[in-house]
This record gives sequence, structure tokens and C-alpha cells, in this order.
Amino acid sequence: MNKAGFSGEPQDSSAASGDDIPAALRDTPDAKPKVRLQPVVLLTGGVLAFVLLAISSGFLFFIVSPKKTADSQPSPTISPTQTPTSDSSATTQTNNSDTVLGHLAYAEAPESELAVVSPRVRIRMRKAAAEKFQEMAKAARRAGVILVPISGFRSVKEQEQLFFGVGAQRNQTPAQRAALSAPPGHSEHHTGYAVDVGDGAVPATNLQANFDNTKAYQWLQANAARFSFEMSFPKDNAQGVSYEPWHWRFVGDRDSLETFYKAKNLKPTPTPQSTP
Repeated sequence: MNKAGFSGEPQDSSAASGDDIPAALRDTPDAKPKVRLQPVVLLTGGVLAFVLLAISSGFLFFIVSPKKTADSQPSPTISPTQTPTSDSSATTQTNNSDTVLGHLAYAEAPESELAVVSPRVRIRMRKAAAEKFQEMAKAARRAGVILVPISGFRSVKEQEQLFFGVGAQRNQTPAQRAALSAPPGHSEHHTGYAVDVGDGAVPATNLQANFDNTKAYQWLQANAARFSFEMSFPKDNAQGVSYEPWHWRFVGDRDSLETFYKAKNLKPTPTPQSTP
């Protein structure tokens, strides 16, 4: 920025040569003789003017220049499209805004990745999950427990009927329905890694909370992890989904682990407190 008192523009060359003085005056000699200054006087005056200018310039710089301290740092450059953020916002957390009625979004498994879980039923899962479930069912059978697959892979279209169709039949609001079944596009069954399990000896407990009283459930609690299965919705789960002791998911490879463990970052949904 230019200093005060200086315009920063070049001086008019015509003024410097005296063209702004009328010709009649320029051609007329001065009436009085000019006083010639001695070189010593000119030199002394020039040095004094320079010193005064330097002192005044330094004083002006001292007044207008910003003070710096040991703690001062260059200000970060922020583009017009950016907004400053605080340090606390550096860590991004997943919260319940990433869900629909408490359920995360899941992509539908490709048909080429699906395999039949049991030759007696038309229930499919991802190949790796189907193989592990078969191993788990055989191990349970050796212990006298019958694990029955009730539901495996479901397409988004099938989930639409299950959510909206059954919800209308039962006169349920979307929130009420979501406590029992995920909205289309948000079911773990879309992934091909989830399976609903029943006890072949007690079919009346299928898809019921009292399934946790069966031998099948007790065996799963003690052994499912050995086959890379875990219960998706235990009591007081972070997603706020109703307790489903029959719903288990495969987490035995990289894709399944990354698919489901987003749910682990959810903040717990506050439980409504009753007013006394």
C-alpha cells in the first residue's frame, strides 16, 4: 500500500520541464540576480533532509506496523467456499442421522454371490456365509441342537412388501413397523450375510423374543463366534431396534465386517423416561 501523502502515480513530465510557465515569462530575465548556493550548503541541506525523512519514516512505520509476539502465527488462508471449523469438529462421528427409523442403509447382494443354505429350503446367503452356517448347523446337530434357517437373503422389492404390506395389514405406523422390520433398502438381509434362526425342536418360538429360552439360542450364544456369527440386535442395542435373539449375521470376512461395523459407531438411542 502507498504511504500517506504519495499518490503512487508518475509525475507529469511537462510540469518537470517548466512547460506550465508562460513563454513570455520564461524568456524574460529575472529582475534580481539569482543567489547561488554554495556546494557545501547544498550538501549539508540534503543530508539534513535525508535524516529528517528517515526519522519520520521510521516513526511512521513504528506507529502503523502490527506488533508481533512469540505466539503469533500466520492466519490460514480460507477460500470463499470454505468455512472455519473448530478443533472439536476434526473427528467425524457417525450418528443416528445416518439411519432411517434406526436402520442403516445396505446394498443388495448380487445374485452371483448367493448360494443355497440348505437343500431342503430355498433360503440363500452369500457363499462364505452359507458355508459357515452349514458348518455351524452340523456342529450344533452333534450337540443335539437343531438350528433351522428361517430367512436369509431378501431383495429390496421383497422388503417393500414385508414393510409396507404387512404394516398396512396390521395397522402399524412406519415407526411401529420399523421396530419389527427394517424399511426397504435398510435391512441386513439385503446383504446376504444375515439369517434368522429357529429351534427345530420348538418351532413356536420362531421369530419370538422367547427364542432366547431355547437350546438353540443357548448353543448359539456359546458357539456362534467360532463360526463368525454374531447377534445383530441384542437388548439395548445402539440402533434402537427391538431385541431380536433370532437374528444373526456373518462377520467372517473383510466385506461383511466393513458392512456391519458401521453400526458400532452409532450413538446409543436414548430410552424414553416415564414421568412419575
